[in-house]
Amino acid sequence: MMKKIFYGLCLLSVSCLSAIAQENSLSAAVNIGERIYYDINFKWGVISGRAGEATFSFQNDRSVSNASYLYRLQFKTNKFFDGIFKMRDTLNCFYNNENRLVYSLKATDEGKYYSVDKLTFTYGDDSLRIHSLRYTPSRIRIDTILTATGDVTDLLGAVYYLRGIDRESLKSGDVFPLTIAIGRDLIKMQFNYKNQAIVEQGKVKYNTRYFVLDIYDEEAFETTKAAAEIWVGDDDNFIPIKVRSKLKIGYAEVIYRESSGLAHPLTSRIEIKKK
Repeated sequence: MMKKIFYGLCLLSVSCLSAIAQENSLSAAVNIGERIYYDINFKWGVISGRAGEATFSFQNDRSVSNASYLYRLQFKTNKFFDGIFKMRDTLNCFYNNENRLVYSLKATDEGKYYSVDKLTFTYGDDSLRIHSLRYTPSRIRIDTILTATGDVTDLLGAVYYLRGIDRESLKSGDVFPLTIAIGRDLIKMQFNYKNQAIVEQGKVKYNTRYFVLDIYDEEAFETTKAAAEIWVGDDDNFIPIKVRSKLKIGYAEVIYRESSGLAHPLTSRIEIKKK
């Protein structure tokens, strides 16, 4: 169960958060060389506090055949939560020059358990073929082919997808469906745009666009409807500022901390004036 919870947490930080991968150019919101840092807060019964941190980065990378760019997430729990459930995850999304996701690699280290997930994407005229492979040091656990239509990505690609949405054309009630490939499963989700909102974090406020996320995975989430709330900075970077998710045993929050190398000024940030 804890493993499912943290995978759900990663899904939300790493969304919340491929139509965007089908476009012919990189999203203008994402910049080569950018790094974005988040704090992960978690409440589980009487246990609450900062659970860990996540770092997103985007860079040139041709280490994988047909790939040109690498979008990466590195996630780790802190020392306190290591005693409850240690987790060190690295998720890599490799995109080609046409901005299509061609390869996904996720390495999970839980101390006593280590596994690798590989997804290879092959595009047809009307459908997508995904080779899903999962293995541990001792054996292959999953080796299967998934087929799908529509917008399909992996966990991390969901964040890339969200950042590619045209915020200027958003209207309340807009829906953005997406399918996430995980192991043997194709999990349905959708971003539902609600309205503009202000998020206050300490001495700073952010102008944001507010989304509700539906995820159809009842094993990890308390409900499929409104499984998470997402506030995305209302500027040209369109980075998630805050994500709050309801889980079966508590809730998780993903909070923007700092960034470097962004493509545009972070104009959504507003310093709170001292009285």
